[in-house]
Amino acid sequence: MHAYIYRSNRKTDTYLYLANHDDFEVVPEALRTSLGSLVHVMDLELTPTRKLALADPQQVRKQLADVGYYLQYQPGTTGLVQFNASLADE
Repeated sequence: MHAYIYRSNRKTDTYLYLANHDDFEVVPEALRTSLGSLVHVMDLELTPTRKLALADPQQVRKQLADVGYYLQYQPGTTGLVQFNASLADE
């Protein structure tokens, strides 16, 4: 599975993984707004053996397949975690 990774200019150490290049429509509008402008930083092949520093690659692949995006944020960022969880309930 391929992922396209974008860095938020508004939220420090926050990255948005997309299943499709520049497919921001899959991301809830409220989340897109909170992230501000996004800068493409890299493309990544998420193979079953791929390791990621701050995320479980299996969970990233599952969320990309299920909803089309995955949000990676700095550990301890509870406000963003709660905000993202509330969007999942919508």
